[in-house]
Amino acid sequence: MTKLFSIIAVAIIATTVVSCGPSAEEKAKIEEQAKHTADSISAALETSLGNAMNEATSDTTVTSVETSTTTVESKH
Repeated sequence: MTKLFSIIAVAIIATTVVSCGPSAEEKAKIEEQAKHTADSISAALETSLGNAMNEATSDTTVTSVETSTTTVESKH
């Protein structure tokens, strides 16, 4: 009788451990969320880098225009 209870207990514990893992649907959902998060971060970085490049370009343009204006004014 003790052996039977031991075997049943081991079977129940083994079933519980196996069934605790995430299902295939849950795994797919987690991977999709990770991909979405990575895409969002990538888009945000591209946007911020693009804005930084535009600001740097516009600052350079303003500086060169100011330098040109100063040079023209000093010749007069």
